[in-house]
Order: sequence, then C-alpha cells, then structure tokens
Amino acid sequence: MKIEIERKFLLASEGWRTAIERSEPIAQGYLVGAQALRDGSARASVRARLAGELAWLNIKAATPGIARAEFEYPIPVADAKALLASLCDGVLEKVRHHVRVDGVLFEVDEFEGDNHGLIVAEVELPAVDAPFPRPAWLGREVSALTRYYNVNLIAHPYRQWSPAERAAEDAAC
Repeated sequence: MKIEIERKFLLASEGWRTAIERSEPIAQGYLVGAQALRDGSARASVRARLAGELAWLNIKAATPGIARAEFEYPIPVADAKALLASLCDGVLEKVRHHVRVDGVLFEVDEFEGDNHGLIVAEVELPAVDAPFPRPAWLGREVSALTRYYNVNLIAHPYRQWSPAERAAEDAAC
C-alpha cells in the first residue's frame, strides 16, 4: 500500500508560470464522493481521472491530513470517459502545470468551470517532515483544509466560497 504524502499551498504570485515544464488538461470525477465521506458511509474516495490519452482509477483513504493511503491503477481511456459521463456526480476540470524547483516537482493546478480562479500548488514528499524548497511564489499552506480536497470542490465549488474561505483565514500559519 502506497502512502501519499502531499502538501498543498495557495500561490502568492504568478512567478511560477515562468518555470512551467509542461501542462496537461485533467478531468476527474468521483464514484464515491464528498457526501458519502461527510456522512461516514464511505472510508475512501474513489475517482476516475483522464489526462490526455491516459486514465486512472484512484482510491484514497478518507482521512484528513497530508499522509493518506492511496491506490492508483491505469484503466482504458474509454472506461474513464464512460465513468465520468455516467457514474460521477460531477466532473472537475483543471490544467496541471509541472514546475520544478531545485529538483523538486510542484504540481500547480489551475481549476476551470465552477472552480475557476482557484490555483493551488501541491508537492509530494518522501516523508511527512521532508524538507522542500519554498519559492517566493508559494503562499499560505492549506493542506489541513478539506475544502481544498478535489473531492470537495465538486460539491462546494470555489465560486460559492466566501471571501474568508478564499483567503484561507482558517489555515494554520
């Protein structure tokens, strides 16, 4: 079982854009989504993801925090399209930009649709306490705020957030 250790940040500036290595559109939807996680009837989120000509089924433990059990399996693109079209409560769309800083990969997600305007940077780490670079464009950490989890952005999209939610005023500093 793989443990994903991921930290998530808002962005303080557009400086990351000059370091983009590549970008890809992503569409993903959840077969077990936010409501089941909130009411306790599910112990994992289950998602289908389509990125160009690649697709995956992903199962992630429903525990908050930066370290969570995760399983990911490649699936046929046609299957992912069918899952997204027929079994998901909604589809989240974003462009993922790959930005490397001092050898460390940051994935910057620029959301579209009802989540347009939300841009977050994620970094996967080998250990919870692993050091990583802090470029000037990296802003406030929002790893502990579950509203930033992709599964929750379908049920409570960014366009519905209050100014305080958008500013992440409840994030630990």
